[in-house]
Amino acid sequence: MSEDVNNENVETVVEEPVQLGLQDIATMVQIIDLCSKRGGFEGPELEAVGSLRNRVVKFLEAAAPKGEDQPEGEVPEVESTEES
Repeated sequence: MSEDVNNENVETVVEEPVQLGLQDIATMVQIIDLCSKRGGFEGPELEAVGSLRNRVVKFLEAAAPKGEDQPEGEVPEVESTEES
């Protein structure tokens, strides 16, 4: 008593790949800064959070268009590539 499976009626769900742009990463740094200002991190967490923030800012500086004079440690301006 086996049942035949009709594959013609099964819909295939195609998921779009997850996209992460430079603007998303810059927003992440801004969120870290905002949480820090509001006291969202406890003392022992600050070293890890600060270290992560510094690595992300360095990544953004390396990925930002050349020729911009951006003060070190600040979030570089990046253009959004998302479609509205």
